[in-house]
Amino acid sequence: MKQMNRRKFIKTGAIGLAGISALQSGMANINLTLPFDATVDRVNLGNSGLKVSRIAMGTGTHGYNKSSDQTRSGTENFVRLAHHAYERGIRFYDMADGYGSMPFVGEAIKTLPRENITLLTKMWTQDDGSDKVESVSDNINRYLKELGTNYIDILLMHCMTNGNWSKTRTHYMDGFSKAKQDGIVKAVGVSCHNIDALREAAVNPWVDVIMARINPFGTNMDGTPDEIKTILATAKKNGKGVVGMKIFGEGKHVTDDEREKSIRFALTEGNVHCMTLGLMSTAQMDDAIERAMRVVRG
Repeated sequence: MKQMNRRKFIKTGAIGLAGISALQSGMANINLTLPFDATVDRVNLGNSGLKVSRIAMGTGTHGYNKSSDQTRSGTENFVRLAHHAYERGIRFYDMADGYGSMPFVGEAIKTLPRENITLLTKMWTQDDGSDKVESVSDNINRYLKELGTNYIDILLMHCMTNGNWSKTRTHYMDGFSKAKQDGIVKAVGVSCHNIDALREAAVNPWVDVIMARINPFGTNMDGTPDEIKTILATAKKNGKGVVGMKIFGEGKHVTDDEREKSIRFALTEGNVHCMTLGLMSTAQMDDAIERAMRVVRG
Protein backbone atom coordinates (compact mmCIF):
# COMPACT_ATOMS: atom_id res chain seq x y z
CA MET A 1 0.00 0.00 0.00
CA LYS A 2 1.37 3.41 -0.93
CA GLN A 3 2.19 5.83 1.84
CA MET A 4 -0.45 8.36 0.79
CA ASN A 5 -3.14 5.69 0.67
CA ARG A 6 -2.03 4.39 4.05
CA ARG A 7 -2.49 7.79 5.68
CA LYS A 8 -5.89 8.16 4.05
CA PHE A 9 -6.82 4.65 5.16
CA ILE A 10 -5.90 5.31 8.78
CA LYS A 11 -7.82 8.57 8.82
CA THR A 12 -10.87 6.94 7.25
CA GLY A 13 -10.71 4.03 9.69
CA ALA A 14 -10.53 6.33 12.67
CA ILE A 15 -13.52 8.47 11.79
CA GLY A 16 -15.51 6.17 9.54
CA LEU A 17 -16.35 2.85 11.12
CA ALA A 18 -18.07 3.52 14.43
CA GLY A 19 -16.44 6.93 14.54
CA ILE A 20 -18.40 8.09 17.55
CA SER A 21 -17.23 5.14 19.62
CA ALA A 22 -13.66 5.68 18.48
CA LEU A 23 -13.77 9.30 19.52
CA GLN A 24 -15.27 8.42 22.87
CA SER A 25 -12.59 5.84 23.50
CA GLY A 26 -9.83 8.35 22.87
CA MET A 27 -8.33 6.30 20.04
CA ALA A 28 -9.61 8.15 17.00
CA ASN A 29 -6.48 10.22 16.45
CA ILE A 30 -3.95 7.42 16.60
CA ASN A 31 -0.81 7.91 14.58
CA LEU A 32 0.94 4.83 13.23
CA THR A 33 4.68 5.14 12.73
CA LEU A 34 5.39 1.43 12.38
CA PRO A 35 5.62 -0.74 9.24
CA PHE A 36 2.16 -1.37 7.84
CA ASP A 37 2.84 -4.93 6.69
CA ALA A 38 2.99 -6.67 10.07
CA THR A 39 0.81 -9.76 10.29
CA VAL A 40 -0.38 -11.27 13.55
CA ASP A 41 1.44 -14.50 14.38
CA ARG A 42 -0.02 -17.69 15.80
CA VAL A 43 0.62 -19.36 19.15
CA ASN A 44 -0.18 -22.67 20.79
CA LEU A 45 -3.03 -22.18 23.27
CA GLY A 46 -1.65 -24.16 26.18
CA ASN A 47 -2.35 -27.88 25.92
CA SER A 48 -5.73 -27.34 24.24
CA GLY A 49 -4.41 -28.58 20.91
CA LEU A 50 -5.39 -25.29 19.28
CA LYS A 51 -3.09 -22.86 17.51
CA VAL A 52 -4.59 -19.38 17.47
CA SER A 53 -3.69 -15.88 16.36
CA ARG A 54 -2.02 -13.94 19.15
CA ILE A 55 -4.78 -11.32 18.94
CA ALA A 56 -8.48 -12.13 18.84
CA MET A 57 -11.14 -9.77 17.54
CA GLY A 58 -13.37 -9.02 20.52
CA THR A 59 -17.06 -8.47 19.78
CA GLY A 60 -18.42 -7.55 23.21
CA THR A 61 -17.49 -3.95 23.98
CA HIS A 62 -20.21 -2.68 26.32
CA GLY A 63 -21.97 -5.95 25.59
CA TYR A 64 -25.38 -6.50 27.18
CA ASN A 65 -28.90 -7.63 26.27
CA LYS A 66 -27.75 -9.43 23.10
CA SER A 67 -25.84 -6.46 21.65
CA SER A 68 -22.50 -4.68 21.83
CA ASP A 69 -20.75 -1.67 20.34
CA GLN A 70 -19.51 -3.92 17.55
CA THR A 71 -22.95 -5.27 16.64
CA ARG A 72 -24.61 -1.87 17.10
CA SER A 73 -22.32 -0.53 14.37
CA GLY A 74 -24.32 -2.64 11.88
CA THR A 75 -23.69 -5.78 9.86
CA GLU A 76 -21.86 -4.09 7.01
CA ASN A 77 -19.37 -2.34 9.28
CA PHE A 78 -18.94 -5.46 11.40
CA VAL A 79 -18.17 -7.65 8.39
CA ARG A 80 -15.75 -5.07 7.01
CA LEU A 81 -13.84 -4.97 10.31
CA ALA A 82 -13.85 -8.78 10.64
CA HIS A 83 -12.46 -9.17 7.11
CA HIS A 84 -9.80 -6.56 7.76
CA ALA A 85 -8.83 -8.51 10.88
CA TYR A 86 -8.52 -11.69 8.83
CA GLU A 87 -6.33 -9.98 6.24
CA ARG A 88 -4.00 -8.75 9.00
CA GLY A 89 -3.69 -12.26 10.50
CA ILE A 90 -6.36 -12.05 13.19
CA ARG A 91 -8.13 -15.35 12.57
CA PHE A 92 -9.58 -15.64 16.10
CA TYR A 93 -13.08 -14.29 16.85
CA ASP A 94 -14.22 -13.89 20.47
CA MET A 95 -18.00 -13.87 20.98
CA ALA A 96 -20.73 -14.55 23.52
CA ASP A 97 -24.42 -15.30 23.41
CA GLY A 98 -24.96 -12.24 25.61
CA TYR A 99 -23.29 -9.98 23.03
CA GLY A 100 -25.55 -11.14 20.20
CA SER A 101 -22.44 -11.30 18.05
CA MET A 102 -22.56 -14.86 16.71
CA PRO A 103 -24.87 -14.10 13.75
CA PHE A 104 -22.57 -11.21 12.82
CA VAL A 105 -19.48 -13.40 12.88
CA GLY A 106 -21.42 -16.06 11.00
CA GLU A 107 -22.10 -13.55 8.25
CA ALA A 108 -18.46 -12.42 8.23
CA ILE A 109 -16.96 -15.89 7.87
CA LYS A 110 -19.25 -17.10 5.08
CA THR A 111 -16.55 -16.34 2.52
CA LEU A 112 -13.56 -17.29 4.69
CA PRO A 113 -11.98 -20.76 4.99
CA ARG A 114 -13.31 -22.28 8.20
CA GLU A 115 -10.15 -24.31 8.81
CA ASN A 116 -8.15 -21.08 9.18
CA ILE A 117 -10.46 -19.60 11.81
CA THR A 118 -10.79 -20.03 15.58
CA LEU A 119 -14.25 -19.40 17.00
CA LEU A 120 -14.66 -18.79 20.72
CA THR A 121 -18.04 -18.18 22.26
CA LYS A 122 -19.48 -18.10 25.74
CA MET A 123 -22.66 -19.41 27.34
CA TRP A 124 -24.39 -17.71 30.26
CA THR A 125 -25.04 -20.14 33.11
CA GLN A 126 -27.20 -20.05 36.23
CA ASP A 127 -25.97 -20.26 39.81
CA ASP A 128 -28.45 -23.02 40.58
CA GLY A 129 -27.32 -25.07 37.58
CA SER A 130 -30.64 -24.91 35.78
CA ASP A 131 -31.20 -24.38 32.06
CA LYS A 132 -34.03 -21.88 32.57
CA VAL A 133 -34.88 -21.54 28.86
CA GLU A 134 -32.74 -23.79 26.68
CA SER A 135 -30.74 -26.92 27.46
CA VAL A 136 -26.98 -26.92 26.96
CA SER A 137 -27.32 -28.98 23.79
CA ASP A 138 -30.09 -26.73 22.46
CA ASN A 139 -27.95 -23.68 23.12
CA ILE A 140 -24.98 -25.22 21.32
CA ASN A 141 -27.13 -26.21 18.35
CA ARG A 142 -28.41 -22.65 18.12
CA TYR A 143 -24.84 -21.30 18.27
CA LEU A 144 -23.82 -23.60 15.42
CA LYS A 145 -26.75 -22.37 13.34
CA GLU A 146 -26.00 -18.71 14.06
CA LEU A 147 -22.35 -19.21 13.13
CA GLY A 148 -23.05 -21.38 10.10
CA THR A 149 -20.56 -24.02 11.22
CA ASN A 150 -20.61 -27.61 12.44
CA TYR A 151 -18.17 -27.12 15.31
CA ILE A 152 -17.02 -24.51 17.83
CA ASP A 153 -13.35 -24.30 18.69
CA ILE A 154 -13.71 -22.95 22.24
CA LEU A 155 -16.81 -22.83 24.43
CA LEU A 156 -16.62 -21.07 27.80
CA MET A 157 -18.98 -20.65 30.70
CA HIS A 158 -19.41 -16.90 30.81
CA CYS A 159 -18.46 -14.63 33.71
CA MET A 160 -17.62 -16.84 36.69
CA THR A 161 -17.94 -14.71 39.84
CA ASN A 162 -17.56 -17.29 42.58
CA GLY A 163 -14.84 -19.77 43.51
CA ASN A 164 -17.34 -22.64 43.82
CA TRP A 165 -18.42 -22.57 40.16
CA SER A 166 -17.12 -26.10 39.61
CA LYS A 167 -19.60 -27.37 42.21
CA THR A 168 -22.66 -25.35 41.23
CA ARG A 169 -22.30 -25.81 37.48
CA THR A 170 -21.62 -29.53 37.06
CA HIS A 171 -24.75 -29.74 34.90
CA TYR A 172 -23.25 -27.33 32.36
CA MET A 173 -19.80 -28.86 32.61
CA ASP A 174 -21.24 -32.27 31.76
CA GLY A 175 -23.03 -30.78 28.75
CA PHE A 176 -19.87 -29.07 27.54
CA SER A 177 -17.87 -32.28 28.02
CA LYS A 178 -20.44 -34.25 26.02
CA ALA A 179 -20.16 -31.74 23.16
CA LYS A 180 -16.38 -32.02 23.32
CA GLN A 181 -16.57 -35.82 23.28
CA ASP A 182 -18.85 -35.63 20.23
CA GLY A 183 -16.42 -33.35 18.40
CA ILE A 184 -18.84 -30.41 18.34
CA VAL A 185 -16.57 -28.41 20.65
CA LYS A 186 -12.78 -28.68 20.68
CA ALA A 187 -11.95 -27.01 24.02
CA VAL A 188 -13.92 -25.88 27.07
CA GLY A 189 -13.35 -23.53 29.95
CA VAL A 190 -14.42 -20.36 31.72
CA SER A 191 -14.19 -16.61 31.60
CA CYS A 192 -13.51 -15.20 35.06
CA HIS A 193 -14.60 -12.03 36.86
CA ASN A 194 -13.51 -12.99 40.36
CA ILE A 195 -10.13 -13.92 41.81
CA ASP A 196 -11.39 -17.07 43.56
CA ALA A 197 -13.07 -18.21 40.33
CA LEU A 198 -9.77 -17.64 38.54
CA ARG A 199 -7.81 -19.59 41.16
CA GLU A 200 -10.17 -22.53 40.72
CA ALA A 201 -9.89 -22.37 36.94
CA ALA A 202 -6.09 -22.41 37.12
CA VAL A 203 -6.05 -25.84 38.79
CA ASN A 204 -9.31 -27.49 37.71
CA PRO A 205 -8.57 -30.39 35.32
CA TRP A 206 -11.84 -29.81 33.42
CA VAL A 207 -10.63 -26.45 32.14
CA ASP A 208 -8.80 -26.23 28.81
CA VAL A 209 -9.01 -22.46 28.32
CA ILE A 210 -9.31 -19.49 30.69
CA MET A 211 -10.24 -15.93 29.81
CA ALA A 212 -8.87 -13.53 32.42
CA ARG A 213 -8.79 -9.76 32.98
CA ILE A 214 -5.25 -8.42 32.89
CA ASN A 215 -3.66 -4.99 32.43
CA PRO A 216 -0.82 -3.10 34.11
CA PHE A 217 -3.15 -0.62 35.80
CA GLY A 218 -5.31 -3.06 37.78
CA THR A 219 -8.40 -1.50 36.19
CA ASN A 220 -11.55 -3.68 36.06
CA MET A 221 -9.46 -6.63 37.22
CA ASP A 222 -10.02 -9.30 39.85
CA GLY A 223 -6.89 -8.48 41.86
CA THR A 224 -3.63 -6.61 41.55
CA PRO A 225 -1.57 -7.18 38.41
CA ASP A 226 0.95 -9.17 40.45
CA GLU A 227 -1.76 -11.36 41.99
CA ILE A 228 -3.31 -12.13 38.62
CA LYS A 229 0.08 -12.72 36.98
CA THR A 230 0.88 -15.32 39.65
CA ILE A 231 -2.40 -17.17 39.18
CA LEU A 232 -2.04 -17.16 35.41
CA ALA A 233 1.50 -18.51 35.74
CA THR A 234 0.00 -21.45 37.63
CA ALA A 235 -2.64 -21.88 34.94
CA LYS A 236 -0.02 -21.97 32.19
CA LYS A 237 2.10 -24.42 34.19
CA ASN A 238 -0.98 -26.66 34.38
CA GLY A 239 -1.40 -26.54 30.60
CA LYS A 240 -4.33 -24.15 30.47
CA GLY A 241 -4.67 -21.87 27.47
CA VAL A 242 -4.87 -18.29 28.77
CA VAL A 243 -6.64 -15.53 26.84
CA GLY A 244 -6.17 -12.05 28.28
CA MET A 245 -9.03 -9.56 28.22
CA LYS A 246 -9.61 -5.97 29.42
CA ILE A 247 -6.11 -5.19 28.13
CA PHE A 248 -6.95 -1.47 28.00
CA GLY A 249 -9.07 -1.60 31.18
CA GLU A 250 -12.37 -1.46 29.28
CA GLY A 251 -11.22 1.56 27.31
CA LYS A 252 -10.07 3.55 30.31
CA HIS A 253 -6.39 3.52 29.26
CA VAL A 254 -6.11 4.44 25.60
CA THR A 255 -3.57 7.25 25.37
CA ASP A 256 -0.60 6.45 23.18
CA ASP A 257 1.63 5.64 26.16
CA GLU A 258 -1.09 3.60 27.87
CA ARG A 259 -1.78 1.51 24.77
CA GLU A 260 1.91 0.80 24.41
CA LYS A 261 2.28 -0.09 28.09
CA SER A 262 -0.83 -2.28 28.08
CA ILE A 263 0.10 -4.36 25.06
CA ARG A 264 3.71 -4.71 26.16
CA PHE A 265 2.59 -5.81 29.63
CA ALA A 266 0.17 -8.40 28.28
CA LEU A 267 2.74 -9.91 25.93
CA THR A 268 5.80 -9.84 28.15
CA GLU A 269 4.57 -10.01 31.76
CA GLY A 270 0.90 -10.96 31.86
CA ASN A 271 1.34 -14.75 31.51
CA VAL A 272 -1.19 -14.97 28.69
CA HIS A 273 -0.87 -16.85 25.42
CA CYS A 274 -2.97 -14.36 23.49
CA MET A 275 -5.35 -11.48 24.04
CA THR A 276 -8.76 -10.33 22.86
CA LEU A 277 -9.21 -6.68 21.90
CA GLY A 278 -12.61 -5.04 21.41
CA LEU A 279 -11.67 -2.59 18.68
CA MET A 280 -14.05 -0.40 16.73
CA SER A 281 -12.17 0.63 13.59
CA THR A 282 -9.53 -0.59 11.20
CA ALA A 283 -7.26 2.19 12.47
CA GLN A 284 -7.50 0.96 16.05
CA MET A 285 -6.89 -2.58 14.85
CA ASP A 286 -3.83 -1.63 12.80
CA ASP A 287 -2.40 0.31 15.72
CA ALA A 288 -2.75 -2.67 18.07
CA ILE A 289 -1.32 -5.11 15.53
CA GLU A 290 1.74 -3.00 14.79
CA ARG A 291 2.46 -2.48 18.49
CA ALA A 292 1.99 -6.13 19.36
CA MET A 293 4.11 -7.47 16.55
CA ARG A 294 6.90 -5.02 17.32
CA VAL A 295 6.94 -6.30 20.91
CA VAL A 296 6.91 -9.92 19.78
CA ARG A 297 9.72 -9.38 17.31
CA GLY A 298 11.79 -7.56 19.92
